[in-house]
Amino acid sequence: MKRFALALVFFLIAPLAMFAQQAAPEIPFDADVNPVHLPKDMYLGEVAGVAVNAAGHIFVFSRGNTTGPAYGASAAQLLEFGPDGTYIREIGHNLYGWSYAHGVRIDKQQNIWVSDKGSDVVVKFNPAGRVTMVLGRKQEASAEEVGPLKHPKPPLPPVNGLFRQVTDMAWDAAGETFISDGYLNSRVAKYDKDGNFMKSFGEPGEGPGQLDTPHSIAVDPQGYVYVANRGNMRIEVYDSDGKYVRQIKIHEPFDYANAMPVLGNKVGMDFKGSAGPYSPWAVCITPGPNPVLYTADTFPGRVYKLSLDGKVLGMLGKAGRQPKEFGWIHAIACPSENTLYVAELLNWRVQKLTLHPKK
Repeated sequence: MKRFALALVFFLIAPLAMFAQQAAPEIPFDADVNPVHLPKDMYLGEVAGVAVNAAGHIFVFSRGNTTGPAYGASAAQLLEFGPDGTYIREIGHNLYGWSYAHGVRIDKQQNIWVSDKGSDVVVKFNPAGRVTMVLGRKQEASAEEVGPLKHPKPPLPPVNGLFRQVTDMAWDAAGETFISDGYLNSRVAKYDKDGNFMKSFGEPGEGPGQLDTPHSIAVDPQGYVYVANRGNMRIEVYDSDGKYVRQIKIHEPFDYANAMPVLGNKVGMDFKGSAGPYSPWAVCITPGPNPVLYTADTFPGRVYKLSLDGKVLGMLGKAGRQPKEFGWIHAIACPSENTLYVAELLNWRVQKLTLHPKK
């Protein structure tokens, strides 16, 4: 009887011990909530995008400088700061394509790219801040059908060269551009280095390789494409031709009873969708010979460090409004493995994170 009791205890405890052993370590970190210094009487709105170029300049794409009502406002402003946070300039003031800021990235030639969810365009600026390429097209002001985009079921098929609420962009070594598109199309659009449409891959759905709100995108040195499949609560991986390879899911334990979202009702652990636990909103791959991937969710509101094969190497932070807490991380810039910039929607700020992983 005693032997049976011991065996029973073992079988009850062993799974819990295994689960505990699988938890990734917490990464100690410092946070600077004022890494950029705005001029007098200039303010950030919801910070949708952040990027860092090779010189360490910080680019912030904010839903600031807003004019107009809640719907139909022009809510996009692109600002550049020096490595020490000193304000340098505003890029594209009153640009025709500005509507609703979503993402900003820097390519290897130091061009500045933005995705505007409201105008359905991707705009390329050269380092001097001049427009050199536009992908997609803003709705015509004179067209009688102009208005909020609809969400028909089933979704309309994508149209080559056009976007429906575009979200982000990334590049491979050949300079080909991969664009996550987006809230309605749920696909990836691929363009060559000259801006010619090449192909579309991914489709709406819940199955392997299918997408529900591809919200952020990154490409690793081997050309594999990582898509933050936000609505399906996983990261989708494709090769450079759009062939589905695998998926990455995060299931690191957290104190559900005491964790609280920054906004909205707490959802259950079985909730499916962009507000669900572990749903990736942003992806970023570090440069250099040993890249890692960073991603973030809104609940429990953490940043995760992963190997490119999907192993969680560590995690940090939680949802909240204080320093070292996060209010809906919408984008991550990762100029090095231990330096991150995170763009927060709800806290209207950028935080610079300095990680101190344990040796």
